[in-house]
Amino acid sequence: MTNQPAITLEGVHLSLGQGAGRVHILKGIDLSIAKGQSVGLVGPSGSGKSTLLMVMAGLERVDEGKVIASGQDLSQLSEDALATFRGQNVGIIFQSFHLVPNMTALENVAVPLELAGHKDAFERARKELTAVGLGDRVNHYPTQLSGGEQQRVAVARALVANPDILIADEPTGNLDESTGQQIIDLMFTAQRERGMTLILVTHDPSLAEKCERKVTVRSGEIEERIPQLREASA
Repeated sequence: MTNQPAITLEGVHLSLGQGAGRVHILKGIDLSIAKGQSVGLVGPSGSGKSTLLMVMAGLERVDEGKVIASGQDLSQLSEDALATFRGQNVGIIFQSFHLVPNMTALENVAVPLELAGHKDAFERARKELTAVGLGDRVNHYPTQLSGGEQQRVAVARALVANPDILIADEPTGNLDESTGQQIIDLMFTAQRERGMTLILVTHDPSLAEKCERKVTVRSGEIEERIPQLREASA
């Protein structure tokens, strides 16, 4: 067995926008994240941390450099192959939930499994919703759910395919403190029980401190004061 990192970024550059409005967002990022590690990405607004998260998830393609996640070089994959890779390996939780409004909670969670051709999609979705405390709300639509309940649905959807990597972009940003804490507990419990790698962007210092590792992004570059984990010598 190889002790391969969950995610490796080598010399990653990314610019967004067109012409004179083009902005150099990520500037030579080198980063390695161990399997099963929890990492908090912090930094000022506009520093590039959310873009960095999207690069790790294969939702943004880099201009230069290499992104390897779960053993796959993402730059070598077509758009269809990237979508398949995400469906199998990456769970994503957004600040604004991103639920499909005309689908029930159960249907929202089952979608990734249906797209992947799993015949037991609804059975697994029901089980995941029960695990996040929504077993009695499976047939409710997003508008019938509170913000916290909607984010629980989003967490269940992110976890339902048992991904290697869980990515969260300001997962508590739209929630009150108490509800946000419940979502945090759900994520960290799932990470611990399933051995997933958890990477989250947050402005909340207490949430960042819960992570094993804190990485600061500033002006598109990495600042890390905490020593990186060293591999045990053979």
